[in-house]
Amino acid sequence: MNDVELHGHLIGRQGSRRDLNTPVLIIDQDALDRNIALMAGFAATKGLKLRPHAKTHKSPDVARRQIAAGAIGACCAKLGEAEALAEGGVATGLHLTSPVVSAPAIERLVALNARTEGLMCVVDHPDNVQALGRAATGGKPLTVIIDIDPGIRRTGVASPQAAVALLAAIRAEPALIYGGIQCYCGMQQHIEGFEARKASMEERAGYVRTVIEALTAAGGAPEIVTGGGTGTHRIDADLGLFTELQVGSYVFMDSQYLACELQDGGGSPFETALMIDSRVVSANARGMVTLDAGFKSFSTDADPPLILGGAPEGSRYAFMGDEHGALIVGAAEAPPLNALVTLAAPHCDPTVNLYDTFHVVQGDTLVALWPVAGRGRSR
Repeated sequence: MNDVELHGHLIGRQGSRRDLNTPVLIIDQDALDRNIALMAGFAATKGLKLRPHAKTHKSPDVARRQIAAGAIGACCAKLGEAEALAEGGVATGLHLTSPVVSAPAIERLVALNARTEGLMCVVDHPDNVQALGRAATGGKPLTVIIDIDPGIRRTGVASPQAAVALLAAIRAEPALIYGGIQCYCGMQQHIEGFEARKASMEERAGYVRTVIEALTAAGGAPEIVTGGGTGTHRIDADLGLFTELQVGSYVFMDSQYLACELQDGGGSPFETALMIDSRVVSANARGMVTLDAGFKSFSTDADPPLILGGAPEGSRYAFMGDEHGALIVGAAEAPPLNALVTLAAPHCDPTVNLYDTFHVVQGDTLVALWPVAGRGRSR
């Protein structure tokens, strides 16, 4: 049975969260909306555009709420995610933050460009520029953004000179439009201390300015400078560098970001809006009980899930395999068989990708089922 068949009849029923089949991915709608409004207001006060990253939620429903609050579109890490948003009615202001290189993918990109408005994609190699130019010839012009490597060596041109050479390659393709540059400083996002993160971002911003200066001298001053993230958004806004922010995880706030000082003085202005409800399925061992959520329910690239509710203070979670986890309570009284235990997502993006549906709640009541439309759309 799919989630609609399992849980559709529970929508609107008071207290229906307790009747959900577990493990289940939960969104606290009120916390989500407060996070969306807070970031939208922050960007507006700083005079920045907001193009949030949909790789976090992979959901047209969430993207529509972000756009309604003032966002100009959405970023997508992969072409499949962008297609999923467009299919869900989010067809304006999409930006692909990773290169699209293969022939079949470029064919899909050109088709997506034809049926959306304001689509952009990154480039970092002249061969890719030529391939995109050939594919777009005779159709709708395609806007490309030069990707700048901030030191990760993942994607992006590696020097100001390479950026200028790529600008020349773009100008040689009549079907391409040069839109600006992208620089996402991923290594800086999870530096826990605010001052250390600020110092690192300021150093990287100095390098990006040398790229902008070189492009400007070549007649290619970037109209768009897109980048930034949840971890650095307050720093990014004061650098005088970016024109728009690609923040993503702020909508949900996972454990990795909650461990960081997101503002000067410490703490985070955003709330946990994403969680996983699990259930006690065995209670026969002293000092612990077994939950029905294991490796298949959480990302495993971070620390184990934190416990948000339903367990004694000081309890901790440990993985016990694909289907199970241990709730270790020590000398405290353990929750009984069938009790609900709520856990945080260690890393929201890959955790979301494990589920088909968001179960949206207000208080203890299920109010909506939103499909994770971009789940598995990594091609």
